[in-house]
Amino acid sequence: MADRPVLSRGEMEVARVLWDLGSATVRQVFQAFPAKRKIDFTTVQTYLRRLESKGYVNAALEGRTRVYSPRVKPQTVIRETLDDLVDRLFGGEALPLVRHLIEDRGISDEDLAELRELLDHLKRKRES
Repeated sequence: MADRPVLSRGEMEVARVLWDLGSATVRQVFQAFPAKRKIDFTTVQTYLRRLESKGYVNAALEGRTRVYSPRVKPQTVIRETLDDLVDRLFGGEALPLVRHLIEDRGISDEDLAELRELLDHLKRKRES
C-alpha cells in the first residue's frame, strides 16, 4: 500500500464525487451530492482539504477559488483499500473475503457465470 493514510467513509464519498466531476470547486462538489444526502458545505470543504493533505487530490488556485482535481485514480484507491482490508481482517488471504461476500450478500446467476469464466481463465493461464 502507498504511504497515503486510509480514507474515512466521508472522505471516500467526497472523493467519488470529485472523480465523477474530474475537477471542481468546493461548491461544485457540494452541489453534485444527491439531495437525499444531507451534507454541509463546510463538511465538503473539510473533506477536500483532508484529501489534499493525505495526497489524494491536488488543489490549484484559479483567481481566488481553489479547484480540486484527483491525484490518485479510483482503481488505485480501491486496490489499496481492499489490500489493507484483506491484510487486517483476513490475514492476507483473499478466499475468506470472497467466501464472506458470496455467503453474506449472495451472488446472481450472471455474476456466478462471470466468476466461473474468470476462474477458468486463471486456470488456463497457470497451465500455459
